[in-house]
Amino acid sequence: MSSSLFKKILVANRGEIAVRVIRACRELGVPTVAVFSDADRAALHVMKADEAYHIGPAAARESYLNTERVIDVARRSGADAIHPGYGFLSENARFAKACADAGVKFIGPPPSAMEALGSKTRAREAADRAGLPRVPGSVRALSSLADAEQVAGQVGYPVMLKAAAGGGGKGMRRVNARDELASAFASAKSEALRAFGNDDVYIEKLIVEPRHIEIQVLGDEHGNMVYLGERECSVQRRHQKVIEEAPSAVVDATMRQAMGETAVALARTAGYFNAGTVEFLVDQEKNFYFLEMNTRLQVEHPVTELVTGLDLVHLQILIAAGAQLPFSQSDLQLRGHAIEIRVYAEDPDNNFFPSPGQITRLLTPSGPGIREDSGIYEGWTVPLDYDPMLSKLIAYAPTREQAIRRLRRALDEYFVGGIATNLGLFREILDDPDFAAARIHTGYLDRLLSSRAPVPFNNGAGEKIAAIAAALLQSAKNGNGARVNGHGNGATATPGKWKNVARQEALRER
Repeated sequence: MSSSLFKKILVANRGEIAVRVIRACRELGVPTVAVFSDADRAALHVMKADEAYHIGPAAARESYLNTERVIDVARRSGADAIHPGYGFLSENARFAKACADAGVKFIGPPPSAMEALGSKTRAREAADRAGLPRVPGSVRALSSLADAEQVAGQVGYPVMLKAAAGGGGKGMRRVNARDELASAFASAKSEALRAFGNDDVYIEKLIVEPRHIEIQVLGDEHGNMVYLGERECSVQRRHQKVIEEAPSAVVDATMRQAMGETAVALARTAGYFNAGTVEFLVDQEKNFYFLEMNTRLQVEHPVTELVTGLDLVHLQILIAAGAQLPFSQSDLQLRGHAIEIRVYAEDPDNNFFPSPGQITRLLTPSGPGIREDSGIYEGWTVPLDYDPMLSKLIAYAPTREQAIRRLRRALDEYFVGGIATNLGLFREILDDPDFAAARIHTGYLDRLLSSRAPVPFNNGAGEKIAAIAAALLQSAKNGNGARVNGHGNGATATPGKWKNVARQEALRER
């Protein structure tokens, strides 16, 4: 894969994905530039980059979403390429155009493909032009409540209202009957406008208990395009993915080929290249329907990397530099099974309330088959201003059953002190017989949460402080001083004792 790489790459993001991209650049020998807001002056991605520039206040619209400030840093730092990560400016066609106008390479798809597929309604139109199966519903934004009533009547209730520019479950409403439509239509449009600056919404037929399965595609600027297998993303909460795995337990080789070729056909229709993901809903008879395309790197890309042996960020950078794909579809083979969990600073026992604050103790898992992509360190303060995801924990093993066991072991080693996390919830999921048997769908987690036993104690601030104090006391008994910014003596800790500390904290979280 020959290419002329970039002199310097600006990473227009924060958190774990910024660290992930910086690591990839370093492996390729390309210096990096970080940008940071007021809230992120001490963030891990700032420490990892070769250079770092302040771009504004904590509010994302005044910093990470500010096109002019990001491009100005590229000019001042001499960066000749920008990697947007995911979220923020990653699917903003105007930003990609502004990069081109400034003479800076946008590491991602061309703006024309983003415009064709980044909007859900335009993507549905593209699917129709390509003759691909999609979920029944409207292909254009609804013009009025009367328009919504007409479309919903045609496809039949229940239906889903969705934001055309949406993502992360924002601007989505389930409508079970006509008398619910007016209220849901108004609230969906209002939420879409607040989240995306665009209140366009459309209607899809609600498929009962579907699985959410997506296909990773990768193409170069020379017309080569492949699919890299599927990811099962059915474990969701409020339409946000919580656990992802590859491959899916219900996809066989024939179905994988059919879904993969469908995804590639859609991408080709829009002139797409670089990394992208085509998402499908799969019904109980294994019929699959096009849902949307994400024109960027996905949060869950590590599970694909582990089962294919590829580095998607390396490939993104090389493709942006003009290189051709070094393999064809027939060269690709999937091996083993990978499962990823998203670790959040939130409290599942308190309605998933965000839990910002200082991380007073951090013990991260490792060992065979374990990968942790993180944007945190001990002593860092988690801000309230952004998505509360702290890290991604990924287990890889020859089989799904072994990957679950390995992930369960890693969770027992994972300890985050000072804030609440959702680590305890993942232990419950991994122990659930339905998850173990892969009997999952997009409503699985809501059903599991509704069946949980009441929390056996008052999980208020006093309990948390007591738990943290107990953990720190235990660590002191183990003879280990507190680490600051990850430069202490944690490497000398006795694994068994630390495991006990994590277990005690885990019991308190249940």
